[in-house]
Amino acid sequence: MNNQEKLAQFAEYLKQVDGLLITAGAGMGVDSGLPDFRGDQGFWKAYPPLKYLGKSFVDMATPELFKTDPKLAWGFYGLRLNTYRAVEPHQGFHLLKQWSENLPNLTYGAFVFTSNVDGEFQKVGFKDEKVYECHGSIHWLQCLDNCTRDIWSADSYTPVVDEEYCQLTNEFPTCPHCGGLARPNILMFSDWKWQDQHQLPKEYQLEQWLFNVKNLAIIELGAGTAIPTVRKFAERLVSYPINESVSFLRINMREPQVPNNSNCDGVDMGALDALVELNKQLKLIDS
Repeated sequence: MNNQEKLAQFAEYLKQVDGLLITAGAGMGVDSGLPDFRGDQGFWKAYPPLKYLGKSFVDMATPELFKTDPKLAWGFYGLRLNTYRAVEPHQGFHLLKQWSENLPNLTYGAFVFTSNVDGEFQKVGFKDEKVYECHGSIHWLQCLDNCTRDIWSADSYTPVVDEEYCQLTNEFPTCPHCGGLARPNILMFSDWKWQDQHQLPKEYQLEQWLFNVKNLAIIELGAGTAIPTVRKFAERLVSYPINESVSFLRINMREPQVPNNSNCDGVDMGALDALVELNKQLKLIDS
């Protein structure tokens, strides 16, 4: 089948299911204008100063950098925070929200599992308790030294960054308990101090939601193999189902391959294009 035929078939499934699981990786945000950090060259295209410093994404996404070079660390995360605050989620996010409310048999609604830290799903109206962010969120802060398990909103902090050098130029965010340096509440590389208590209740709710759903549809968007958390989660639900039926659609421009299972399909399309086409197929069923 070609992509259009696969999407038409999945649209039929969507009309029948009582639960929709949306799983998303970095590729989901590309159509909103966000970088996906694909390889060093992709990362350096988004953050040119880091190329001259010889810093990869792995080098930057580590708690140790906040100790050795906090201005650079907060320069990088400050740029990201400002970018994610300003981003307008693309139409595909809005379509997913519409389906979560309007699909005819969707008794249990939709749940989101994402490795993205940008908060785009919440921006289009998904309730925070229905968005499990397995790597945390840039919109929350925690103490770098773990003086407390508390986390707090980053809303009151506005980083000012010299983009030419990727350096923070205003004051650092600090821990309200000890006064020490704060960091984003994001799971980084070699990170043994990430505070996950904001996500744990959502993980539990997702597990309970999955047990309740009888006929499940999974739409996976922009989840690659470099950091395969999202892909493995969806594949596990397909390979070891706890539901009466599972239908799985993988949307990935470069890596659309799916498990060898009759209820799995992959389309080599971008997230926005695929979701717009899927919406067309849903409307054709109703016409």
